[in-house]
Amino acid sequence: MGRQISMVMDLNKCIGCQSCTVACKTLWTSGEGMEHILFNNVETKPGPGYPKNWEQVNGGFKGGQLQLPPLIDRADYGGEKPVNFQEVFFEGKSDRLQQQGEMGYGANWDEDTSSGTYPNNYHFYLPRLCNHCTNPACLKACPTQAIYKREEDGIVVLDEDKCQGFRKCNQACPYKKVYFNFVTKKSTKCIFCFPRIEQGVAPACARQCPGRLRFVGFLDDEDGPIHKLVYQWKVALPLHPEYGTEPNVFYVPPILAASFDENGDFSENPRIPISYLRYLFGDKVDDALITLLGEMERRKEGKKSELMDLLIAADWKQLFGIPVVKYA
Repeated sequence: MGRQISMVMDLNKCIGCQSCTVACKTLWTSGEGMEHILFNNVETKPGPGYPKNWEQVNGGFKGGQLQLPPLIDRADYGGEKPVNFQEVFFEGKSDRLQQQGEMGYGANWDEDTSSGTYPNNYHFYLPRLCNHCTNPACLKACPTQAIYKREEDGIVVLDEDKCQGFRKCNQACPYKKVYFNFVTKKSTKCIFCFPRIEQGVAPACARQCPGRLRFVGFLDDEDGPIHKLVYQWKVALPLHPEYGTEPNVFYVPPILAASFDENGDFSENPRIPISYLRYLFGDKVDDALITLLGEMERRKEGKKSELMDLLIAADWKQLFGIPVVKYA
């Protein structure tokens, strides 16, 4: 087994600006038939996400056995809502841009929609991309061996020349981050910007993030941010670990403002129900939150905190520990 490039995202810093989504979309998925394909997206949680209700479909492994649930309906990906660009810019038939037609769903459909009851309603943003899993279900499901894991950096890649469009990978991925191009009849997925990684440059989604929430580096680099957040401080957790794919994208769980009691005073109850965070990140989220809150308190008391210094990332270069990958 070779090295593994990974990403940690601090959900306490994500503002849902979609800069990462735009950076990825313009670089990788602007071709024909890719309108509905978002290698990176940011969804509001709690919420149905993108594609719609992907968490209810499942996949991955159960009891060590590969799961192949039904395919998600094309309508649950939505698409672009037509705008009269041609009439305005090329035909002179209109002087005003207007949306045309109806959409049943889209990637930002429920953005900023809160859950809970006022004044304790809540929501937060969850950026998602391929997890480049250690045990990728998409790879195990592919009957043509079109999907493989690169030895030098652990990035999971799909060779579209070998893909025959059987869509077993679409079924098997529990995160629904392998897409199908209905024009080319090929599957496609995030490649973690490996041409950039090979030059020691962070993926586009991470490099364009104004919130400095994405850390990128190799898991075995003990001096790098990924190893410290995942293994030393243990505050970065995989999304839905129960799927058994061993994701290599990790999340620092969100901590929102204190909730209010019936008298309108601050309460000790968390604004985001701990049961929901356990649903997303597993039981280890309890200890991660205790560590985060403890280190935040240390900083408030004027004491030093290596974890807070790391997460704040005052020097943006510390987000990325990506040496130029050496090839034979």
